[in-house]
Amino acid sequence: MTDPNLFGSFFKDGHSWARWRVLLKAIFALPFDQGDLAVFRRLTGRKEVPTESAREAWLIVGRRGGKSFCVSLIAVFLACFRDYSNHLAPGERGTVMVLAADRRQARVIFRYISALLNLVPMLAAMIERLTAESIDLANGITIEIHTASFRSVRGYTVVAALCDEIAFWQDETSANPDREILDAIRPAMATIPGALLLCIGTPYRRAGVLYEAFDRHYGKDGDPVLVVRASSRTMNPTLPKEVVAAAYERDPAAAAAEYGAHFRDDVTGFLDLAWINAAVEAGVPERPPREGIAYRAFADPSGGRADAFTLAMGHSEGERRIVDACRVVRPPFDPSAVVAEFAAVLRAYHCRTVTGDRYAGEWVTEAFRRHGIEYRAADRSKSDIYLETLPLFSAGGVVLPDLPQLTAELRALERQTRRGGRDIVDHPPRGHDDLANAACGALWLCAREQDVPILDLSINWDLRRPSAFMRSNIA
Repeated sequence: MTDPNLFGSFFKDGHSWARWRVLLKAIFALPFDQGDLAVFRRLTGRKEVPTESAREAWLIVGRRGGKSFCVSLIAVFLACFRDYSNHLAPGERGTVMVLAADRRQARVIFRYISALLNLVPMLAAMIERLTAESIDLANGITIEIHTASFRSVRGYTVVAALCDEIAFWQDETSANPDREILDAIRPAMATIPGALLLCIGTPYRRAGVLYEAFDRHYGKDGDPVLVVRASSRTMNPTLPKEVVAAAYERDPAAAAAEYGAHFRDDVTGFLDLAWINAAVEAGVPERPPREGIAYRAFADPSGGRADAFTLAMGHSEGERRIVDACRVVRPPFDPSAVVAEFAAVLRAYHCRTVTGDRYAGEWVTEAFRRHGIEYRAADRSKSDIYLETLPLFSAGGVVLPDLPQLTAELRALERQTRRGGRDIVDHPPRGHDDLANAACGALWLCAREQDVPILDLSINWDLRRPSAFMRSNIA
């Protein structure tokens, strides 16, 4: 960071990068200068100076704190200045893997890495091949970007893994993508001495691997897993105070997470995982229509650009509310064609009406009308529908089809208490709940049509204990 022949020109303002310099020393167990120990203790909660390089480093830092650039510096150092040849088979390449929620986000770090390599002549000479998503170096190391999927990280020998904004990773087919990805990466690093798992992120709710790392390893002397927690201005004193102050004024809870690096207390999981697991009818992705059943339908329309267009069919049997079938069409698509497809499903289930989002455009009503289907706008918001289905899940009165995307979306739903005490239920940032919305809408309709008592939103319900529930198999 100080050598003019390497990265000195990138860190001319030494004061603003001083705390990052201390963290880099801590990660690689380099000697501390006078004053470094106090900074280290403040950022890590530890008392003793590290004597060995970290096996894993978790950097919980507020937004605009400089974490992406410093992580890129670490990646270049590990890729260019360490010799892994004794640990790679002939023809095998070691990989520095950059993972993020999507490729666009991963490219931010990748561009930093590319600049650090190309702007230093000594390192630029090492580049053998450069593409939009990978850099092959002459020493047998490849730097690649990947999306956060456990399927995409297998089959590599990983010398370093950089996991960006890990608190916000989402996967429509997995309830715990962060944990599954790390479970796939760690074995890929096992044969490389000095391999480093580097996870960075702005904190969110008290769940997931980022929070678990903080809870288990923060402040633990001698632990090979180093956890850092620091506010944005602690790591980047050039960030204007007024920007942070304005954020706190607008939304104190959100600003405390985004700039203060505190995990949120006002956001929790909505449905108990045990309730969801008990509701899923294993091996039954769909129930065909039957005569004599009054089916209800709920749709979550979309214009075909960002969100999926979804439909769920449901019915009641005694005290049970059953989701029989779900349909999901992901963008891009022709909305009129999807309406025609869904209308055919509705007719198959002898259903001539469908309820849906009250904020949907008039085109939805007209599109269904052309196929002989009446579209009715729900008299509840999406959040209220979720809240009103909560007692159905807690009582064990829900039957769901065995659809991984549906269960993943239900598990990811979050409950947030807003100022004034009102609870809001929605998907997490960068997530989706289109299928969960349709399914819960169908359950809500079934409960309402049967005059089943549902949640009184004026009561502060505590429904954390699911009642015992046994379900017989139905053909």
